[in-house]
Amino acid sequence: MAIMGDHHSWAVAFGILGNIISVFVFLAPLPTFYRIYKKKSTESFQSLPYQVALFSCMLWLYYALIKKDALLLITINSFGCIVETIYISMYIAYATKDSRMSAMKLFAAMNVGLFSLILILTHFVVKSSIRVPVLGWICVAISVSVFAAPLNIVARVIRTKSVEFMPFNLSFFLTLSAVMWFAYGLFMKDLCVALPNVLGFILGMLQMLLYAIYRNSEKVTEEKKQPEQMKTIVVLSTLGASEVYPIAVDIQPDANTNNTNTKQDKNENEQNGEPDKKSLEDSRELHSNECPV
Repeated sequence: MAIMGDHHSWAVAFGILGNIISVFVFLAPLPTFYRIYKKKSTESFQSLPYQVALFSCMLWLYYALIKKDALLLITINSFGCIVETIYISMYIAYATKDSRMSAMKLFAAMNVGLFSLILILTHFVVKSSIRVPVLGWICVAISVSVFAAPLNIVARVIRTKSVEFMPFNLSFFLTLSAVMWFAYGLFMKDLCVALPNVLGFILGMLQMLLYAIYRNSEKVTEEKKQPEQMKTIVVLSTLGASEVYPIAVDIQPDANTNNTNTKQDKNENEQNGEPDKKSLEDSRELHSNECPV
């Protein structure tokens, strides 16, 4: 009994620490949405990361509600649902018409349609005796699948030999969060919580290792002379907490800009007394077509 009591105390301690760290990770996108609020525009930002984060929080909250002794899972995922809903609402409010429609369709399909389907199937089709394990493994599958997003960041760091797009603080908190929730799942004997965080810990350690290797590197293999807009990719931890990474979006040169530059060059040539190249070509063509007298 004493050992079981100690295990429960350790689970509570790690669960509280996991809640505190996950709150900071949930609040990581605040600078992004402050920028959206100030500019009254979502620019090139996308709603997908925040909608996936909300979907993950909803699933884990549902899992915690039907499972006994999961108060600490309820608290953090309730907080996550509120925060992500605010993020998505702000995105829809300031997005363009097309982006707003896409975000609303995605919300209806994933956070309403897919979640309702899972809710109905697990509540009415799956037997009550295996309902918790089935839902738990669905949560595990979702959590493992979202870990594919940081692999793109890792590949980018290796390719560019630059950690510009992989902030150390977020990688550090992701690793800490994975450790806390792994320990919580271990002491609670909840494999569905502990297992995905093993992958989260490995990924976090890999990110910090790459940061240590490339932090002083100035060599970047990709061109950065073109103006860039930034969008964020949010990396989800097992329990729905999100991690934000800026990703550069290349902007193609505008044809109107090229035309403007051509006109400016023409005006400069006229001011300097130099004939314009096109004018010379037209003159030559005109003389070539004239008939000899």
